[in-house]
Amino acid sequence: MEYDFDYEQMLKGELYMASGIHKEHHHSIGKELAQKFNKTKDKKIRNEIIQNLFEKADETTYIEPPFYVDYGFHTSVGKNFYANMDCIFLDVNKITIGNNVMLAPRVGLYTAGHPTDPTIRNEGLEFGLPIVIEDNVWVGANATILPGITIGKNAIVAAGAVVTKDVPANTIVGGNPAKIIREITQDDFEKWNKMKISYFNAKENS
Repeated sequence: MEYDFDYEQMLKGELYMASGIHKEHHHSIGKELAQKFNKTKDKKIRNEIIQNLFEKADETTYIEPPFYVDYGFHTSVGKNFYANMDCIFLDVNKITIGNNVMLAPRVGLYTAGHPTDPTIRNEGLEFGLPIVIEDNVWVGANATILPGITIGKNAIVAAGAVVTKDVPANTIVGGNPAKIIREITQDDFEKWNKMKISYFNAKENS
């Protein structure tokens, strides 16, 4: 296969020209599969499409249509991944998602960026930086994750947050730009575990 300079530049996080990427690496392949996914009502077929679309996914992956990607095959998800409706993955660079991650409606993961200088930007040069979401993360509705961000294990991103910096593990962040609201502690476990026990007791006695 002929060396695809702009495609390799894109995955390195360097400046590239989208118009220079070869046909075999063109994002239209992923977009067509996503369109097929959105038109399909059969959940089993949708899951098969996602496994063909993503670099890594399995039978525990569940995505509620409609769902939109740039490439699709630059995205990897772990076990028990769930995305609600209208999520957007602009995966010109890699999106790597761990186990037990939940995305609320209209979450946007944007690896793509453009130069801040308008002269260079107008020449068509752009870049992409990878996004990493670690295990057990919950991202709230309409949250935006920008290029190059890592979200640590067990973190929660509040609805409407715009994440411009890495999110430490075991924290809740929110706002624009997103800032740490508080840490997730043993008190959280005790509160929700108590409510869980109450739920199962009530159910058993109903």
